[in-house]
Amino acid sequence: MRMEKLKIGIVGCGGIANGKHLPAIKKNGNFEIVAVCDLIEERALKAKKEYGTENTNVYTDYKQLLEQEKEIEAVYVLTPNRSHSFISIDAMKAGKHVMCEKPMAKTYADAKAMVETAKETGKILNIGYQNRYRPDSRYLKAACENGDLGEVYYAKAHAIRRRAVPTWGVFLNEEEQGGGPLIDIGTHALDLTLWMMDNYEPASVTGSVFKKLGDQKNTANAWGDWDREKFTVEDSAFGFIKMKDGATIVLEASWALNSLDVDEAKTSLCGTKAGADMKDGLRINTVKYNKQVTEKPALDAAGVAFYDGEGEDAPDVEQDVFYNAVKNGGEQIVKPEQALVVTQLLEAIYKSAETGKTIYFD
Repeated sequence: MRMEKLKIGIVGCGGIANGKHLPAIKKNGNFEIVAVCDLIEERALKAKKEYGTENTNVYTDYKQLLEQEKEIEAVYVLTPNRSHSFISIDAMKAGKHVMCEKPMAKTYADAKAMVETAKETGKILNIGYQNRYRPDSRYLKAACENGDLGEVYYAKAHAIRRRAVPTWGVFLNEEEQGGGPLIDIGTHALDLTLWMMDNYEPASVTGSVFKKLGDQKNTANAWGDWDREKFTVEDSAFGFIKMKDGATIVLEASWALNSLDVDEAKTSLCGTKAGADMKDGLRINTVKYNKQVTEKPALDAAGVAFYDGEGEDAPDVEQDVFYNAVKNGGEQIVKPEQALVVTQLLEAIYKSAETGKTIYFD
């Protein structure tokens, strides 16, 4: 069905733009890229050529984009973490809705300012936690909402890579990113876990952060050896989070760790009625008729030879949800207040590791 185009501006035309958002926007067909912006003009021109039209305008200063492109309804903030907050805030104050890539911001204070601006302006602020839209995530969320697991009182948030340190862009730059695997991929796992538990009231956090492998050579890294001089962030981090109701979450994140237990953007939940994990597809464990039972939902929906049951990918669903929220007042799945708690906890893990103390919340 032909729908009214959502006029958007893209700020940041690097890896996450080209690897996730721009292909999904093009596939969706209900967006019009009015303008693109990047500090490196060649990247903006490339984005225009591949995803825009001949009428798409190119900028190297996002402020000029906001000032000159009055017809834009929403801005995508796809820049390094340090600039998420001020670009998003400026965009909302300019009357634009915002799709901001994860994590919400480099610091809790910055993220809080974003939430406050969204409330003041009445603009939609969405954070790019696309893993919520995966079929296994949606099924598990439905099970949690239905009470199938009972009270979820213990959980693990998994973001473990054995040797997969991103060597491009500014991933290794603490000033630009605010950290390494914890803030990069740990944020996805923690978001999934909190969302499933529907628990956003932390009491305390104890964290450990390590850089044990970052100075090594001959690393067998998936993307080649990293530059040891530029590796200014952690290579692994771990957090012990206690919620106000007593529920406990263990968060594990690494880019490089001597472990065969590798999982990313996954959660494990333990409840009073049942448990669940995403270790081997989605598995729900419970007891029936006095026997231990493990159930694996058929999420591919395959049923006939000519139909494989594959649905939209998570980034595609993310664009649908954002479009519907802006154009039709549809439900916003990722609430900015929820993303704020994720950033709060990540910052607390770093602070706890730095000080050697447990961080307590009011």
